[in-house]
Amino acid sequence: MQAKGLFIHTIGCQMNVYDSAKIESMLQTEGYQTVDSLPAADLVIVNTCAIRAKAEQKAFSFIGRLAELKRQNPNLIIGAGGCVAQQQGQQVLKRAPYVDLVFGTHAIARLPTHINSIAKRKCRIVDIEMSQEIDEVDQMAEAGTTGDISKFVTIMRGCDNYCAYCVVPYVRGRETSRKPEKILSEIKQLVRSGVREVTLLGQNVNSYGKKEGLCSFPQLLSYVNDIEGIWRIRFTTSHPKDLSTELIEAFKQLKKLCHHIHLPVQSGSDHILKRMNRGYTCKDYLRKIERLRRACPDIAVTSDFIVGFPGETTDDFKQTLALIKAVEYDGAFAFMYSDRSVAPASRFDKKVSEDVKKERLQILLEIQNQYTLKKNEALLDSVQEVLVEGYSKRPGDNISQWTGRISTNKIVNFISPSEKQIQNRIHPGTILPVKIENALAHSLWGQMVLPESAPTELKGEQSYAA
Repeated sequence: MQAKGLFIHTIGCQMNVYDSAKIESMLQTEGYQTVDSLPAADLVIVNTCAIRAKAEQKAFSFIGRLAELKRQNPNLIIGAGGCVAQQQGQQVLKRAPYVDLVFGTHAIARLPTHINSIAKRKCRIVDIEMSQEIDEVDQMAEAGTTGDISKFVTIMRGCDNYCAYCVVPYVRGRETSRKPEKILSEIKQLVRSGVREVTLLGQNVNSYGKKEGLCSFPQLLSYVNDIEGIWRIRFTTSHPKDLSTELIEAFKQLKKLCHHIHLPVQSGSDHILKRMNRGYTCKDYLRKIERLRRACPDIAVTSDFIVGFPGETTDDFKQTLALIKAVEYDGAFAFMYSDRSVAPASRFDKKVSEDVKKERLQILLEIQNQYTLKKNEALLDSVQEVLVEGYSKRPGDNISQWTGRISTNKIVNFISPSEKQIQNRIHPGTILPVKIENALAHSLWGQMVLPESAPTELKGEQSYAA
């Protein structure tokens, strides 16, 4: 029987990327195969994000493009999932009457049943029921078919922090952690398929296991560190108020834990942090940055910022810029505040105008870009270990250009030696020494180096190659 075409469009965060991979895996067992073009699809899934207004607009813009496709092919099944679907439910069907299925963040395991029902009965279904338990059946996504070296692994769902601007507790539910044995089993399965790096995902990984009485997050990292075949471990996101001494020490003690932490601060003003319900002060945050750098001197620190939060004054914004200058982040994501209807901040007074938000965002990004470049330039002439992800440019006659990341999560594009016997032994999943020769705004450039005593051997090949 010929496979049916599946097209998945993912919007938003890394958790959505992980969920889309699970959806793809589950539907493969139902006879679907991913296709690259919408006209070739028998089923289109739009995995949406509601964190910011722009992401929601992107979701409905893409869904709007599907109306003509549905008119041309009435048998096409269109599903909308993710946070927008969870939040709006039936409203999605009213806004886009050609959509067949609306499924929430807790309904992924029920997708095959719903899709079969729609195909047989030509019905429309809305499933936004939320559950207290994580259905482990849908967590064990099949791995290995994509050849990826790095994969996301969700370790928990939801959030209990209720930051004033955030919709996550409302669209993904309360905080729930997966059992460590399930997580480790999934990672071992990924290793068998060739994965060498995992990123552990959670809205606040620092609080993993606390409600359920499971192991702590640093203990989980230690268990993953012991898995043979995994070379690098990353995680996101880490809430500053819950960053423990034990986790800070893990950067010094765990060999495979990458020297990078994403620690979203959102604002450098205590006044705004309190309105945001973040649970820490700027002084608390700076103290933890200092302890991180003491434990791991070369650690790269990145962050998130929201500009124009209700009540943010010029002085509040200046304090945020002062924090950036004090920390000197390796990189940052910055966004203009936008009201989310279910979040408390949508009802706050003292809104900041769009023009002011745009101006502040531009100023912040310009300053941060200077520090990003400064951090990159500090690596010039150093030799860094790069986990190869693939070609950055197809190989020519004598030169192969590759791309990968170093432990601090910086992208490195590099050239390998011209000798064929060396080029043939480089592949995704190899860790190679690269001398950094150029620092750009958002990446590094270099050349692979070889020990002088063995110019035709890859440094550390026995230790690093898959």
